[in-house]
Amino acid sequence: MNPGQQVVKLVRDEIARMLGATDEDLAGTTGARRAVPLEFASVGPTVILLVGLQGSGKTTTAAKLARRLKLEQKAPGLVAADIYRPAAREQLEQLAAKIGVRVFPENGEEGRGKGAAELVRLALREAEKARCRSVIVDTAGRLQIDVEMMDELRAVKQAVNPREVLLVADGMTGQDAVRVARGFQDGVGLTGVILTKLDGDARGGAALSIRGVAGVPIKYIGVGEKPEALDPLDPVRMAGRILGQGDVVALVEKAAASIDRAAAEKLEKKARSKRGMDLADFLVALKQMQAMGPVKQVLGLLPGVNSKMLAGVSNDDKRLKHVEAIVLSMTPEERADPKMLNGSRKLRIAKGSGRPVQEVNRLLEQFQQMRKLIQRT
Repeated sequence: MNPGQQVVKLVRDEIARMLGATDEDLAGTTGARRAVPLEFASVGPTVILLVGLQGSGKTTTAAKLARRLKLEQKAPGLVAADIYRPAAREQLEQLAAKIGVRVFPENGEEGRGKGAAELVRLALREAEKARCRSVIVDTAGRLQIDVEMMDELRAVKQAVNPREVLLVADGMTGQDAVRVARGFQDGVGLTGVILTKLDGDARGGAALSIRGVAGVPIKYIGVGEKPEALDPLDPVRMAGRILGQGDVVALVEKAAASIDRAAAEKLEKKARSKRGMDLADFLVALKQMQAMGPVKQVLGLLPGVNSKMLAGVSNDDKRLKHVEAIVLSMTPEERADPKMLNGSRKLRIAKGSGRPVQEVNRLLEQFQQMRKLIQRT
């Protein structure tokens, strides 16, 4: 390494230590370090209280966390304790239905007119009868911290004695996260943090501020809207992300989780053959890429890619849909042999896909260039 690279490594290592990494983690002898685990009660259901400002993603995070706990055999239940926001319970019920988790109290009418603490007590009794091993409470938020919100959260905490009080913080808030973390730590006392909205341009610098001010571990990070988009924090990888080094490990994991390995191997073998891939293979590759998520999100995991470079790819997901429509408008014979596409065929394909002929020509040119490039490599 040259001196500049050594300095970057030293800074990365120090940031990782601030986020909870050990020397063994930095040396790579322990493998990927995962988040500090949640604490579970030995008797009765473990209550997990989610707190945070309005718009930080508490309701979505509650469902994501419930999905993780369900996979870990923790039999989770959800509590809709936001008695102020219109349709808050309906939103939680819709998310819960996708992952197969129950929302308490099951009869929403029973909770009407009750205060948050009384509603949560009722929900917890129902969850115990349903033999839930963990109960996630989605509390109400405000646009900013105020006395009324803190009093309510303290009442809820006293009513159910949660094992975990997790702050759900927006990863894009920047240094405003300091005030948010300090307010909730002083107001209700935190045991951990879940950092959300890290699937966009945000590097996650708020993680350092929150960790330093609240003094509690960041246990999970939200990396998308889907129920599975909640990952345990890896301090070393997060440090690399903060420094703009990308997250190649996350990219590989995303690919492994979403791509059909057998189909990918078959596709690679054919692409490197003498004949090369055809447009049918190209369509398979396109769908594999779409399965990994938005293009902007995937590119953001690559080292050296910054927000300025990503500014021009905001519409690439729509373009991929257009490409898919063009290829699907071709006959199997045309996909196998693009050379047979004359003017009249291209016009038919353009009409069938709803795209201009120029776009069909551009796709065919790009496909031929890509095929030559793959065969050379």
